[in-house]
Order: sequence, then C-alpha cells, then structure tokens
Amino acid sequence: MSQNVYEGLFILDSNRYARNPAEASGKVASLIEAQGGEMLVSRLWEERRLAYPINGQRKGTYWLTYFRMEGQGLTELTKLTERSDTILRHLFLKVDPRIVDTLVAHATAEPAAAATEAGEGGETATEGEAKPVVEAPEAAPSSDGEPAAAE
Repeated sequence: MSQNVYEGLFILDSNRYARNPAEASGKVASLIEAQGGEMLVSRLWEERRLAYPINGQRKGTYWLTYFRMEGQGLTELTKLTERSDTILRHLFLKVDPRIVDTLVAHATAEPAAAATEAGEGGETATEGEAKPVVEAPEAAPSSDGEPAAAE
C-alpha cells in the first residue's frame, strides 16, 4: 500500500509540556512511529490561550508535525491520540505530494531566521506603506467637487 504525507497539528496540555517538554513532544512522535509512520518534521508551533476550555485547560501548546504513513495507520493513530492525557486535540490533513517538500522546508526553517528576515523587510515595507496613506488626502477632491491639482 502507498504511503501518504500528513500534516498533524496537536494541542498538548500546557501544564504537562511545561513540566517536561521532551516527554510531551516525544509522546506525539512515539504514537506516530508506533503505527509505522516516519516523522519528517516535528516542532513547537506556539502556546496560546484556547478559545474555549478543553478538559478544564485554558491554555494549549500547539505542536506541528509532518509525517509519512499508510492510510490504515491513521485510523489507529486517531484512536490513540483520543485516549492520550497529554494530547487535548488533534487534526490530520493529507498533504498534496506536489507541495510536500515546500511545506517540510518551511517547517524546518529556524524561527529566529524567519523573524530576522521579516524584520528587515518589514521596516522597508512599513515605510513604503505609510507613505501612500499620507499622500492620499492630497489627491482627494477639493470641496467644490473638482479633483485636486497634482503638484
């Protein structure tokens, strides 16, 4: 049977993750590998307040994974994640084979490097975006309805 690449997003119990990050994140990898999956990328996405409490938890740690697995293993993986105390919620998406390499490369990129690139480009973009906003009132029509003359 052919193997597919899946994106898995897990919401982990933040308290358990804070006490032992390696154990909490290792739980995800061990569940996937126990079903014959191959982990491509596994990383912390973010920790944030949940929209509504899940099992009494108001905060969750989002863990992003990309893994290769046969479709039959996904059913058992779903059952195991639902029984886990560490994993509050999960979502699996089948990834189109044409974009697997791009997604995996993006997920393995260093967050600090991405932030630095965005910061350098962001300053220039912010200056460029602010300028048209300032110039827009000058090009507005005059009070008599005629367009303002360009200088």
